[in-house]
Amino acid sequence: MTIAYWCILIAALLPYLWTTLGKSAASGERYDNRDPRGWVARQTHPRVHRGNAAHLNAFEAFAPFAASVLMAQAAGVPEPRIAMAAVAFIVFRVLHGAFYLGDKHALRSLSWALGIACVVALMVQAALRV
Repeated sequence: MTIAYWCILIAALLPYLWTTLGKSAASGERYDNRDPRGWVARQTHPRVHRGNAAHLNAFEAFAPFAASVLMAQAAGVPEPRIAMAAVAFIVFRVLHGAFYLGDKHALRSLSWALGIACVVALMVQAALRV
């Protein structure tokens, strides 16, 4: 189960990667840690807002992914299947964030759908084994 657990850790850290990369595109006003949401709202560079959106979406995707891995493990789904789905999820989520930052909306949506398909596959496999 080690691979899937590492994937949970990576998924937990991805939101911070996207917000950091997004904020690096800011120009002009210096980052204000006392008012981070207000600072983002005042930015005019689209990449700042896309990075923030990728950041929020990564948080939204984390809980179902972590739950799906733990459900599959608890239900006795074979470890190689869990690891394969977990690694695929991470690949799709990295692509999702990169496409978000790069303003590639169709590819972003495709990578989102493939990532959520990994989550659903793990949950269905868990449900079928219980």
